Amino acid sequence: MEGNPLHPLNVVWHLYSMDLVHKSDEEILKVAGPIMDSLMEASTDIDHERHVRDFTERLRSLVTKEYLEKVCRQYQAEKGFFSKRECVAIFRRPQSVAIVWKQWFTKVQGEFVAEMVLVEQNSRYVVDHVMVF
Repeated sequence: MEGNPLHPLNVVWHLYSMDLVHKSDEEILKVAGPIMDSLMEASTDIDHERHVRDFTERLRSLVTKEYLEKVCRQYQAEKGFFSKRECVAIFRRPQSVAIVWKQWFTKVQGEFVAEMVLVEQNSRYVVDHVMVF
């Protein structure tokens, strides 16, 4: 079984494992895309509760309601709202996956970077870091 990736137990483990490192890019994006969409929509709406619902406790403690409001008002005034996004790379680490996208805004020209780090906690994918710059 250990040396045979096609052994039925290995195939079942791969399909149902919460281990992000073993997921395909497509599988990771099926999870990460909707989470990032939700974060960006909540950011646009300046909705703190919705914005942090998929965060780790560590990240949730850093992104206070006041901090989110300040950051959102600043980027919306300077850059507008989030526009299209294209995946550039996925980095697999032993305990997390980092996804990097090209990100566009509605008011300014140019390509920006959106990144998110997903980890597994209590059989759930949650965000431990996220940033657009």
